[in-house]
Order: sequence, then C-alpha cells, then structure tokens
Amino acid sequence: MGDKWTLLVVRDLIFFRKRYFGDFQNSPEKIATNILSDRLKKLEECHLLFRRPDPANARKIIYMPTEKCVDLAPPIMELVRWGAKYVPESDKHENLIQGFERDPVQFMVEIRLSLRKENEANKE
Repeated sequence: MGDKWTLLVVRDLIFFRKRYFGDFQNSPEKIATNILSDRLKKLEECHLLFRRPDPANARKIIYMPTEKCVDLAPPIMELVRWGAKYVPESDKHENLIQGFERDPVQFMVEIRLSLRKENEANKE
C-alpha cells in the first residue's frame, strides 16, 4: 500500500469508477503499463480487487473493488483533504472533499451502496 501507484489505483477504483486497464492508463499520473499490471495483480492477490470478464464484452477484463478495498476510502479521503490543503491550486477533488466533510458516515454509505449495485450488475 505504501507506494504511490497502489493508492492511486485504489483511489481510481473507488472514487472515479475506473474499471478497465485503459481507464487506469488514461489517468493524469500516466502510470506505465508494466507497473499498472503489477499493481493490479498485487491488489487482486491482497483481495482488494477482483477481476472478471466484462459481462458486456467477455474479451475485456473488468476490475472491481472488494469490501476490503472500500474500507480504505476514509484514509484515502484524508490524504485527498491533506493534498487540497497544501496544494490549494489543485481543486479537482473538491466535490469529493465537500461530500466527505459534510457527512463522512453518509458519504461512506453512499459509496458502499453504489459499489454494491455496480458489483451486482457486473456479475451478470
């Protein structure tokens, strides 16, 4: 969890709903394909994500966060808040921060519910 790329992949899984290899590659951080492959594999081995064929296109792999992964949302949000405080010109996460600060418990309830619905839809 300690390296830069793993937390960014987890962030993108939970908050930005990135689900495909190409989605992660298109992140502004520009992770190299070999590093991305390695991180996705390690996250799967640690039971933080699961991969399966996409129900809409079986040739594509879809990556989904597990409950264990979603449990990382609060500490990741604290890091996002810290970043916004010390890099104020970066406001791209402002909506996330506002929702979290308004009501952290409700924020997490909504994240969990929406991810559960998405997981159920992608099992078909």
